[in-house]
Amino acid sequence: MSLFNFLVSRTIMHVPGPIVGFFAKGYIAGEKLEDAVRVTRELNGKRMLATIDILGEFIKTKDEAAFFKQQCLDILEAINREKIDANLSLKPTQMGLLLDEEFAFANIREIVAKAAELGNFVRIDMEDIACTDATIKLYRQMREEFPEHVGLVIQAYLRRTGADIESLSDAAMHYRLCKGIYNEPRTAAWKDPVTINRSFVKALERMFKHKAYVGIASHDEKLVFESLELIERYGLKHDEYEFQMLLGVDEELRQIIVDAGHRMRVYVPYGESWMPYSRRRLRENPSIAKHALRQMLGLKRF
Repeated sequence: MSLFNFLVSRTIMHVPGPIVGFFAKGYIAGEKLEDAVRVTRELNGKRMLATIDILGEFIKTKDEAAFFKQQCLDILEAINREKIDANLSLKPTQMGLLLDEEFAFANIREIVAKAAELGNFVRIDMEDIACTDATIKLYRQMREEFPEHVGLVIQAYLRRTGADIESLSDAAMHYRLCKGIYNEPRTAAWKDPVTINRSFVKALERMFKHKAYVGIASHDEKLVFESLELIERYGLKHDEYEFQMLLGVDEELRQIIVDAGHRMRVYVPYGESWMPYSRRRLRENPSIAKHALRQMLGLKRF
């Protein structure tokens, strides 16, 4: 890790909000749903799909959960009305998972049912380790009723990932595979970057063996290479998997993947609660800050 990246990753949680906002503004669609629709339409014009997410998590009241549930329903209606190529991502804690699991289940079921009605799809995000068991349980329940309209995020850095994939292989599987961004204890997650990459590749191969549809979510070109090797080895058609990337991150690699004929879905977050998301992403990927600073200074490299 470069000195710049090290400093960003260690200090970003204490940087004043306006500075974080400057560095993060290219990686969030805006504060309103219409901003997400606009950005998604632009991505569609570049032969890319999107998944739209209203930012906000770890809510404290059921009224907040009801608000976010309605926002998710509005997103699905907007996708249908505006005829854009996108689906929805949501966080279980946003729906009240830590308040009342049955309440959260009811909220998410209403959203997934709406997606099924509109011929769309909902991705259930994975959050920190305290939520993992409940999130998998919730996904199982949704999958039984709406197998074609719901998927789950799996995090490669968790030590339990292989076992989770195997336990979920008893029915159709639709995953987003990512490295993971939460600061988990060593007892729960691999810490070495090389080991995490190896875990990612092993998890992807396990998913392909079970004929899962996988959204391969990474900006790491080494993992893109390994993923392409597995795609070739398993003889997958281009509609049997997709790559996924964050809005604004490594747009050149994103375009290279698209130009090679692969499906690409871009994560399009929006909303007023952008600060926690931005801090986590900058801590995970300090090169975002470096890229923004380079643009501001008019430099090609530093």
